[in-house]
Amino acid sequence: MQSFSEIIRNRHGERLDYAFHPTQGEARGLVILGHGVTGNKDRPLLIALAKALEASGFSVLRFSFSGNGLSEGHFVDSCIAKEVEDLGSVLDVLGRQPITYMGHSMGAAVGVLRAAMDPRIGALVSLAGMVDTAGFASREFGDQIPDQGCMWEKSDCPLSSRYMNDLTTIGSVTSHASSIKIPWLLVHGTEDDVVPLEDSLTMEPLAKSVAEIHAIDGADHVFDGAATGQMCRAVTEWMARKVAP
Repeated sequence: MQSFSEIIRNRHGERLDYAFHPTQGEARGLVILGHGVTGNKDRPLLIALAKALEASGFSVLRFSFSGNGLSEGHFVDSCIAKEVEDLGSVLDVLGRQPITYMGHSMGAAVGVLRAAMDPRIGALVSLAGMVDTAGFASREFGDQIPDQGCMWEKSDCPLSSRYMNDLTTIGSVTSHASSIKIPWLLVHGTEDDVVPLEDSLTMEPLAKSVAEIHAIDGADHVFDGAATGQMCRAVTEWMARKVAP
């Protein structure tokens, strides 16, 4: 795909903000990048990954889920279930070409749930992927009262009962692992103190040999510093082997 300028709206009519990275010449494939909770399409790790993929011959679309960044909607309505729908709306506009979805943190949980039911996703990459959603909600926000506070003291990111109930109801995305039949890479830092490496280690044996895990020694949740380049290399090399050899 050499260019893309369509307006993307979710099923609620909310416009989803995105940036498109065309590649030079014929693209080796199309990649969608999704962010984690309280993030947006402009997280440094997503920009760096988009540029690395573009240089490797892939067209890339990175977008902000509704209620995040410059996308329409309200953050208070954000939750995994709604973001799974948002990703479906992006796929609707892009057509039926083979697509790789790469999600960071909660965005990776979104990817697992979408890929388990949507054949339009032909490959999947989880970056510091959230698996134990109920455990995450309890660990990070269990001492707060929903609808009365904010996530990590970010005033523009209210902690809603909708969000907490959604993560608790899902519980874990492990039950969907066996439904993933496509190439799947899980990249995780050994020093991730937001989503532990154990989340990815739990998924790999459940995915019936389609999953491959790449642990980056010393990397934190956002692959800061030197880990940014290591993460980008791990992803682009895997794409060259598994998606567009």
